[in-house]
Amino acid sequence: MEITYYGHSCFLVNIGDFRVLFDPFISPNPKAANIDINTIEADYILLSHGHNDHMADLEAIAKRTGATVIANFEIVTWLRKKGLENTVAMNIGGKVTMDFAIVKMVRAVHSSQLPDGSYGGAPAGFIIETGESTFYYSGDTALHLDMKLIPDMNHIDFAFISLGDTYTMDVEDAIVASNFVGTKKIIGMHFDTWPDIEIDHETSVLMASRNERELILMDIGETIKM
Repeated sequence: MEITYYGHSCFLVNIGDFRVLFDPFISPNPKAANIDINTIEADYILLSHGHNDHMADLEAIAKRTGATVIANFEIVTWLRKKGLENTVAMNIGGKVTMDFAIVKMVRAVHSSQLPDGSYGGAPAGFIIETGESTFYYSGDTALHLDMKLIPDMNHIDFAFISLGDTYTMDVEDAIVASNFVGTKKIIGMHFDTWPDIEIDHETSVLMASRNERELILMDIGETIKM
């Protein structure tokens, strides 16, 4: 499985022959100025919630690639009004079986508002079960006890976890979250985009290591294998 980071909380995950894009916020991010969204191919786009810093490039990428958008009911309803019909609506606790994985939507503790100010439904995370591995994408969230339910039903190989503080968990809480969901591998997200979510990379990695966790802080444009 290959993972490419496009900044903030946006990742492209290659699962077999399928390209799965999470929370596309790239072109408004000055730290991702070297990324051309017109070069990004996607078969699926998963949205955790409606804030602009998670879906600013959704419409452009989805219309160009024909990608299927998976999101909550309210976001999908809003997107359909904008002419995006290739969508799958779901809600927290539900799962859908796609050709690349089983996708389950799980709780996130955050807020959600669409770019025009309308209600964005409940924020969420995802559990992606590919058959070869299972990973957790936290979305924007605070630490919460529902995370403890995840390993009761899933073996989580690695997790994308928000850790920039101010609007989401910080690194310390993210380490606790990784313990709750039952994984030792954390891919950090939602950090460094703006001054109020900047983190100290060396200190954060060391803190994770001291808690027997591997914290991966990817560079924008970097691709790794998991």
